[in-house]
Amino acid sequence: METIVEPGAMQAWADATRAAGLRVALVPTMGALHAGHVALVAEARRRAERVVVSIFVNPIQFDRRDDFERYPRTLEDDEARCTAAGVDVVFAPSAGAMYPEGFKAAVEVAHLTAPLCGRGRPGHFRGVTTVVTKLFHCVRPDVAVFGEKDWQQLAVIRRMTADLDFGIEIVGVPTIREADGVALSSRNRRLGPVDREAARCLPRALGAAAQLVTAGEARARAVLARVEAEIGGEPRAKLEYAALCDPDTLEDVTDVKAPALLALAVWVGGVRLIDNRLLVPGRINR
Repeated sequence: METIVEPGAMQAWADATRAAGLRVALVPTMGALHAGHVALVAEARRRAERVVVSIFVNPIQFDRRDDFERYPRTLEDDEARCTAAGVDVVFAPSAGAMYPEGFKAAVEVAHLTAPLCGRGRPGHFRGVTTVVTKLFHCVRPDVAVFGEKDWQQLAVIRRMTADLDFGIEIVGVPTIREADGVALSSRNRRLGPVDREAARCLPRALGAAAQLVTAGEARARAVLARVEAEIGGEPRAKLEYAALCDPDTLEDVTDVKAPALLALAVWVGGVRLIDNRLLVPGRINR
């Protein structure tokens, strides 16, 4: 495995690799890799002969400076994990390499970025779509793999890729969870033991909602009330939003008559956690 830090060198590697007839897959990350990222790499390996993992803590997608500064940075450990997972290249550019002096461009997707996380994090998705566009141009992948834990991000990237004719296959991988149901996240490292225990309220809330829908409840307000009660029962948790929406358009639904996405953002001990679950009427939602 090699590590590349300059966009131009990454493009040269990608051009040579594709010229040799090899398919390239990209797994974009901000580092602090965990088993969820390894699952993304495994999916990428199934779909391409060469796998690139980008590791870049993107400053322009953070709406709070303190959040950016506290985001875990573990490049040496991440490189070791990538080597073990069979990654071919780690692309780890600096902020200066990605956003040189005078950088003014931005890529923005309308509509899908307005609800859910977009409502409380102005500019976040503009930062995401801008950096992913740059990563796509640097790595020139045939396929890019993202986790479904950030469902809205995945939907936005799919829309951008289609609208701008990137010609890149976008693949989503189901959320990987710990034994107690908490979704794996790099932010989990910032949770102390008490807050880590409190974070279990997210999967509990998702599970309670799923049980309601399995039992025949279709009213969104009743499902969301159950979620709010579950989160409200944990004193260390503060609900930012709970929403039931169309999985593709992210528009709110009033009744669960078709598969609906239940999305959550919850603050636990000063750490913002997100999670989601697809609820399907007429099916046992495990």
